[in-house]
Amino acid sequence: MGSRISRRLKDSSEFQTLYVEAGDAAQDVLRQRGLEPSDPHTAASQADVLVLAIPDKLIGKVAQEMAPLMKPGAMMVLLDPAAPHGGELPPRPDITYFVTHPCHPPVVNDETDPEARMDFFGAIKAKQHVVAALMQGPEADYARGEAVVRSIFSPVMNVYRVTVEQMAILEPALSETVVLTCMVIMREAIDEAVRRGVPAQAARDFVLGHMNVNIGILFNYIDAQLSDGAKLAVSRARTRIFQPDWKDVFEPENVMKEVKAITQSISVK
Repeated sequence: MGSRISRRLKDSSEFQTLYVEAGDAAQDVLRQRGLEPSDPHTAASQADVLVLAIPDKLIGKVAQEMAPLMKPGAMMVLLDPAAPHGGELPPRPDITYFVTHPCHPPVVNDETDPEARMDFFGAIKAKQHVVAALMQGPEADYARGEAVVRSIFSPVMNVYRVTVEQMAILEPALSETVVLTCMVIMREAIDEAVRRGVPAQAARDFVLGHMNVNIGILFNYIDAQLSDGAKLAVSRARTRIFQPDWKDVFEPENVMKEVKAITQSISVK
């Protein structure tokens, strides 16, 4: 994420950017890309906006070190809700905390450029939506934060304003705990079909094609319905594949458990 963001900011006429990397090897990579690394303490004390593009488990440690150096009125931008929602940010009432996360390019889109169609993460060529939250700070800072978001995740369509709590429902609860888990099972199901003799490419293309139809139906892109046979198959399979209480993953205490697992590398029971 940091590499994609730095590529965007490098060519931006809107912002003057200082780049910080930890370790000689990472700093050498910056120089190879034509970017000169800055001293982290100097950058933190000078910046109007400080973007932490680092792993979630390091956010608390780095924020504790950097926040005291920031000048009053400066903004710290976090690229994931886990650490902010988990209470990892230090108290500093005179700075702004702004939390954001890309939605990534949607599977249903109007991209015509082949490179944009293969930009799965976004912030390169494909358009994407973004969610953002003003966690702490004056209301006027939301517009400042959105301007940063639109630059680092460009090209951006909509920036949806949510709360940090709502963003934590989106990730990890919705996008990872539920949707990603289901997709991993889908991939394992394809592998099982192949193990049982179905040609690998046929299995892959068959499922991806059916996923495309199902997205059109379930998300109301097309005026069509699931067949009666498909509905019955889903009804029979739900009780075998899913626990009856699976929606409990959205309960606040369970969302917090997942957040703590992400930020503190602890197991969740």
